[in-house]
Amino acid sequence: MSDVTMNFSVESMKRVELITVTGRIDSSNAAEFEGGLKELTSNGRANLVLNLSGVTYMSSAGLRALVSTLKECKKRSGDMRLAAPSERVAEVLTLAGLDSLFQMYDDDTTAVGSF
Repeated sequence: MSDVTMNFSVESMKRVELITVTGRIDSSNAAEFEGGLKELTSNGRANLVLNLSGVTYMSSAGLRALVSTLKECKKRSGDMRLAAPSERVAEVLTLAGLDSLFQMYDDDTTAVGSF
């Protein structure tokens, strides 16, 4: 089970933070995931792009982290966009009825350029 761990990397750009997430986001690490995102927004970075192409699984705890981060970004006059969500993540977002809440893009470049 090599995909049990979640990896989270941040690339700072002029107007946006590009966050690449890989692995599984579930109840065992959703708090860590949300904490990393909260750290960015509390440091004044309210425009986030999350590349979720390498996420193999996302639980409801992961979805909650996404929604709360989106709310935090909007509260700070920013936004959060999703880039290249894996088929599995896109399916979970759709099943949860959250696909209309997030702006989704096919790749990082388009998502970053949307700001």
